[in-house]
Amino acid sequence: MSLPIEGSLNYLSVLILMVIALIVTSAIVLINQIMGKKPVATTAKKYETYESGVTPVGDAHQQFSVRYYLVGIIFLIFDVEVVFMYPWTLVYQNYLKSGPLILLEMGLFFVLLLGGYFYLRLRGALSWD
Repeated sequence: MSLPIEGSLNYLSVLILMVIALIVTSAIVLINQIMGKKPVATTAKKYETYESGVTPVGDAHQQFSVRYYLVGIIFLIFDVEVVFMYPWTLVYQNYLKSGPLILLEMGLFFVLLLGGYFYLRLRGALSWD
């Protein structure tokens, strides 16, 4: 049983792209190995912290409030929700002609989104105090 010619031609371009990517990355690594500057000596100064010529003050390990990460995750969730609205706006006119179901779907989406927002506000997840 043989594959149709059309199906195998679709994958031929992917195979060619993978071979080209492998050749280019291998060439870059090889050129770096041949021509790259190798360290002559390892000193203690090499492992010191560098902050643009300014002497480092204090410890680099600082604790951040959990709220910082919580707000970041909440922003990410609502940002993804907005991304889901974009395709809806593109097909809105076409599906509105077939019936009002698209308005009900988006209304439910908005209700769930607002429900999540009000839940976070009531729980105090968006306040810094």
